[in-house]
Amino acid sequence: MPIQPVDTLRTVALVGHFDAGKTTLAEALLHRAGAIASMGTVERGDTVCNTDPLEREYRHSLNSALCHFDYGGAAIRLIDTPGYPDFVGPALCALAAVETALVVVNAQAGIELSTRRMMAWAAERKLCRMIVVNKIDAERVDLPALLAELQAAFGREVLPLNLPAGGGVADCYFAPSGGPTDFSSVAEAHQALVDQVVEVDEALMARYLEDGEIAPEALHAPFERALREGHLIPLCFVSARSGAGVAELLEVLARLAPNPAEGNPPLFYRGEAGTAEARGGEAGAAGTRGDETDPVEAGGSEAEAFRAEPDPARHVLAHVFKVVIDPFVGKLGVFRVHQGTVTRDSQLFVGDGRRPFKVGHLFRLQGRRYDEVDSLGPGEFGAVAKVDEIEFDAVLHDSHDEDRIHLVALAFPRPMHGLAIEPRRHGDEQRIAEVLHKLRAEDPCVEVEQVATTRETVLRGLGDLHLRVLLDRMAAHKLEVQTKPPSIPYRETITRPAEGHHRHKKQSGGAGQFGEVFLRVEPLPRGGGFVFEDAIHGGSIPGQFLAAVEKGVRAALAAGPLAGFPVEDVKVTVYDGKSHAVDSKDVAFQAAGRRAMLAALKAAQPIVLEPVAAIEINAPEARIGDLAADLVGRRGQVGGTEALSQGLASVRGQVPLAGLDGYAGRLKSITAGQGSYTLVLSHYDAVPQEVQQRLAAGYKAAAEED
Repeated sequence: MPIQPVDTLRTVALVGHFDAGKTTLAEALLHRAGAIASMGTVERGDTVCNTDPLEREYRHSLNSALCHFDYGGAAIRLIDTPGYPDFVGPALCALAAVETALVVVNAQAGIELSTRRMMAWAAERKLCRMIVVNKIDAERVDLPALLAELQAAFGREVLPLNLPAGGGVADCYFAPSGGPTDFSSVAEAHQALVDQVVEVDEALMARYLEDGEIAPEALHAPFERALREGHLIPLCFVSARSGAGVAELLEVLARLAPNPAEGNPPLFYRGEAGTAEARGGEAGAAGTRGDETDPVEAGGSEAEAFRAEPDPARHVLAHVFKVVIDPFVGKLGVFRVHQGTVTRDSQLFVGDGRRPFKVGHLFRLQGRRYDEVDSLGPGEFGAVAKVDEIEFDAVLHDSHDEDRIHLVALAFPRPMHGLAIEPRRHGDEQRIAEVLHKLRAEDPCVEVEQVATTRETVLRGLGDLHLRVLLDRMAAHKLEVQTKPPSIPYRETITRPAEGHHRHKKQSGGAGQFGEVFLRVEPLPRGGGFVFEDAIHGGSIPGQFLAAVEKGVRAALAAGPLAGFPVEDVKVTVYDGKSHAVDSKDVAFQAAGRRAMLAALKAAQPIVLEPVAAIEINAPEARIGDLAADLVGRRGQVGGTEALSQGLASVRGQVPLAGLDGYAGRLKSITAGQGSYTLVLSHYDAVPQEVQQRLAAGYKAAAEED
């Protein structure tokens, strides 16, 4: 089977708020393109993209799904993503694999939380963006007002490619002399599009001003450039259920969406992974292409940025953007080919791994169906199974010349909702660890924390629904757990410099133990983490023992002296010590480092820090005042409010996580079940004095009992 020519490929992610109709739209596109004989429905659970039993139960997408179809000479590779904020992880992963983000908007609901977020995230990744207004034939829709709202929110770049017209849509780009529409006019919309597109090309603009008209066929290159630079955000009107506008949307994807040789390909980095992350984003201006490189300097090391070339003859570069643990196929690594050709029997390396794996079976996914193929070229999505080394965000390659290559890590929201879990049956401790490992492998927004101070295993997700689904997935693995609210993940830090010293000496016949350490601690800014510095002069502590000293220091940081919480934002400088030619060994310097660190921490005026979350609440506008007052009563601060569409409004602020106990129930009570909220970790801040005293007293009492 020959590989698909790059210029015929289109990679698209359907993103947006839940209930916008993304899965139904994917089904309509598949049906209209002839890839499926009849349309399934979300309600029946028989769509191509929603086949998980839990998705049928919840009647919403809970994970991303891949499908493909051909239309008008184009091979379209589509990713359908969930819209609930709790499942934003799979949607963000999809953005790393495509050229175009198709942001779907519910015509009844207007601009919603995920609409804004996905538009912003797609722009940050420099993707080409298109908006699809779905459900245009629903009751109580005001499409002219919605178009104005979208343009006010996202700029004058939002321009319709078609307009509603008597139950269907009228093309405004390729047919400038079209017939009547429900509002505005084809001619007016066409001129606005051409005016916007020619602005990116001075020579074309001069020609346009002189001739007064340019054929749409002559605008492909500037149209693609306008998309790439964010100078144009095309909008299409559709009704996925009735089929209105679906054929026209297919034409747009086939004729106007960028192929992998267009768009803005992501930057790869050659060098240490941390250097690219330190950069904080992708280098290079939107709209540039080619072989340019960009040296990145961070932390004393250099990473070189480069763009993969969508050339099937070059070395393979592929990025794993999704991992699936399938009960029948095993671990499945889903990837996007950026360069080269992956074939069956290829020998590929995973990241910096020294041993290659052989591609025994190469799949293209159609929902839950795995179609085996011989080869996949640039721009294609594929999957390999039963390769344990594959992890999310790994780079696959076929040459050691491509070692130490990575993409800038995706920035996922930090999971703030948690449940402390333990197995219901004695002896399931090992199984719970195995199941949690699988859940984390599949979802980058799942965290599992082992809290030493409370001996809790805490499962963290992005919301209550996320946690419920995770518990359902655990039950599907025949694992029953008990849950309870977790303890607040407090931290400790220091407020002033201090010094610590300890001499560890042990002699009990034969070889003894000896190690002496002098160190200094200093507070770092919030979020500074931990810095260990070697300032030894003259070899007072031999170099081979410094790792043991650091290990002892880190052990002391695991449980702070004030309330037993982990210590962070501390710089530790080891500046002196003593050793013994015979008795000094790792265990001695580890013990000396730990005790010296504990002494320094006690002298550095430690304090307790608490997590503070950024909260955004969406609710009926009439209830915003009550919600703001409730937030203040929880030691929170209101940052601002904003009116949304359909009588809704949002309130943003910050609130200590400890103040959110029982908040879901309170929100439901205030808003009669019509409110929702999202949390993202903002920062850690000092707790009030009375809270610190209570936590310290509890820690002291527990220590005395032990």
